[in-house]
Amino acid sequence: MAKLPKKFTDRVRARLKHFQAIAVNQKARDVSEADTVTLVKDILAEVFGYDKYTELTSEHQIRGTFCDLAVQTDGAVRYLIEVKSAGSTLSEAHLRQAVNYGAHKGIEWIILTNAIEWRFFRVKFAQPIDWDEVVRICLPDINTRSEDDLEKLFLLAREGLATDAISAFHQQTQLFNPFTVAQIAMSEPVVSTIRRELRKAFPDLKVDPEAVEELMRLHVVKRELVDGEKATEAKDRLKKATQNAARAAKKAATQAT
Repeated sequence: MAKLPKKFTDRVRARLKHFQAIAVNQKARDVSEADTVTLVKDILAEVFGYDKYTELTSEHQIRGTFCDLAVQTDGAVRYLIEVKSAGSTLSEAHLRQAVNYGAHKGIEWIILTNAIEWRFFRVKFAQPIDWDEVVRICLPDINTRSEDDLEKLFLLAREGLATDAISAFHQQTQLFNPFTVAQIAMSEPVVSTIRRELRKAFPDLKVDPEAVEELMRLHVVKRELVDGEKATEAKDRLKKATQNAARAAKKAATQAT
């Protein structure tokens, strides 16, 4: 990520500690959802940098009810925010409610929060509706001297909208994740390298590539990383990227001759 704006880091370091204490206190007192909404709105304004009066609204009606908050800039809704009481535990039911709101309005970015925990999701408009969790932040645990923590906060910040920081981060997580690495680990070049190194260390060992690949799949790489929808998506994404790279290399070689 590029260098964080000084305006952002100065604001976070000046105001976050104050709101960390308030959030923890509200959780201990198990305040109402309405009180938590007020706190979340203050955090969005004073920590994340949104204008409380022009960019934060609760006027968006969805299926006969109103969402808790929405971030709106230049007349467009950027994020829908579903708020639960500070003392509650964010659940799958809360997430589905928030995702359904976004899907119904065609808004892809959803924040689910209880002021303590902030979970950022991207809605996938498929059948059925699905979602990716992009980042999860525990506000009281944030250390304002940690660059990694500040980068997480920046994804939700007003300044991050200018560079669409959340989309860039989501793209990176789609490319660099355990599912993609697992597919590479079982690819032909890696399997061949493992087989070669085994035979170099143990010249009498007779093992074919299929046996190495099967061993990797069954006993080395976690099962959940090679089976299921996310594994299939990673495999398809890697295959497409490899083909694109091969075409680009062939085109470059042709132009060079």
